[in-house]
Amino acid sequence: MSAGTTGRAPVRPSPPPPPRNRGRRLRIATAVVSVLVLALTGIAWGLYRGVTGGITTTDVITGGGSDGPQNILLVGVDSRTDAQGNPLPKEITDALHSGPDTGVLNSDTIIVLHVPDGGGAAVAFSIPRDSYVDIPGYRTDKINAAYPAMKALAQQQMVADGVTDRARIEAESSQRGRQALIGAVEGLTGLTINHYAEINLLGFYNLTKAIGGVDVCLKAAVNDPLSGADLPAGPQTISGADALAFVRQRHGLPQGDLSRVRRQQVFLAAVAHKVLAGGPGSIPALVGVAQQSLVIDSGWDLLAFAQQASDIAGGNLQFLTIPTKGGETNSRGDVVLVDRFDVHDFVQRRIDAQAAAAQAAAAKPVAKTVPAGLPDDVIASRYVIDVRNASSASGLATSVAKHLSTLGFGRGTVDNEPASDESVVRYTGSDGAAASAVAAQLGGIATHSDGDVVPGHLTVVIGSDFDPSVIPPTATPGAPATTTAAAPPAGGPITAAGVPCID
Repeated sequence: MSAGTTGRAPVRPSPPPPPRNRGRRLRIATAVVSVLVLALTGIAWGLYRGVTGGITTTDVITGGGSDGPQNILLVGVDSRTDAQGNPLPKEITDALHSGPDTGVLNSDTIIVLHVPDGGGAAVAFSIPRDSYVDIPGYRTDKINAAYPAMKALAQQQMVADGVTDRARIEAESSQRGRQALIGAVEGLTGLTINHYAEINLLGFYNLTKAIGGVDVCLKAAVNDPLSGADLPAGPQTISGADALAFVRQRHGLPQGDLSRVRRQQVFLAAVAHKVLAGGPGSIPALVGVAQQSLVIDSGWDLLAFAQQASDIAGGNLQFLTIPTKGGETNSRGDVVLVDRFDVHDFVQRRIDAQAAAAQAAAAKPVAKTVPAGLPDDVIASRYVIDVRNASSASGLATSVAKHLSTLGFGRGTVDNEPASDESVVRYTGSDGAAASAVAAQLGGIATHSDGDVVPGHLTVVIGSDFDPSVIPPTATPGAPATTTAAAPPAGGPITAAGVPCID
């Protein structure tokens, strides 16, 4: 059980006013994106040392670890400060139309990402922010009240105890708020949270800018003054304030907050899809986003997790929403009713079905779909391939990267490097067998151990000696393009492999 469910005696000064939804507070939907981009896709891990060196951590999990199945709580907050507590520039808050700072922090995007033991297909469970739940050490309230309420109570108690260090008050009270939210989520879902990731308002804005916008599709044009959403019908690319308005809108949607949850899921899937299909140009900006806006638990080894969860880089991620029982209005405002036993059953059945499908797939004899030469003990999805073109043939590195991705390897960066006569696969540590397998797929090129390569990554250098004929025609420059998979139906599951048009 997480630190959020320990037996500390709760403090009970006057609670802060309940969060009120008047369309002024931001509905941030990017915590999961940060993890997908920076921990799951493997794209940025060539810069791993620089990434982790600047990320803010918080001590909210006990015994997290990186072994076994992983349940990661992903939270988006509307903080007007960055991860280090520095106020956001006025030009940013003005651009986001965030309204006045009421002093009440809201955790308006709450998602539990489940990654099975050994990796494999993952599932993300969205929790509506107005879900009416028991909050440990507090009361029954909307789940998004857990973080701000317990943070405010902790601040009051510390001040009453004579603490004057504002940095200490901010850090320790935030920790108490996060622990309360973790405890509430654990009680609702029946899952033990292994890790925690949180992104703030600035991260949302910068993330969408860093990747050049996000592709979405609307069934009809929208114009909602409360959220600021003013978008045309049809497919379009959105970023910055428009992207925030897209995930923020609930008025005028068929199911209100539940429709907004689906908007968030579609948006997150679209971001994951774009990053997974994209190139290396945005990596420095993504690293900056993580360092300025991301908070993770202090025990999380992101590199180990990225290797375990590498199947998500192939789009093996599905978004679901927990079951609800309608809404009501009570002393806490408009709430969404949930039955924790129903939620427990829903979550466990989905996880069990996921495990059963994985076991059935492993037991079923299936002919190899890759060329001969890939050893049975090399699991392609556990490795990310970075490709460097050191030849004079334009587009060859992209062709090699496409070919290797069809074999199940995670696609990393594609770039050029100084001319070389020799093609080689560089690896580090115990990744030699995988390097040899990749080398065999590329016509038997050389392999070389290189301590600068990140574990779990392989770097393919295409030299002037490379024979392009070993690459299937569909992966070579000028070959007919493969047909793009159709978007899933409007009511179907949302995955990182494609997104539907929505309300």
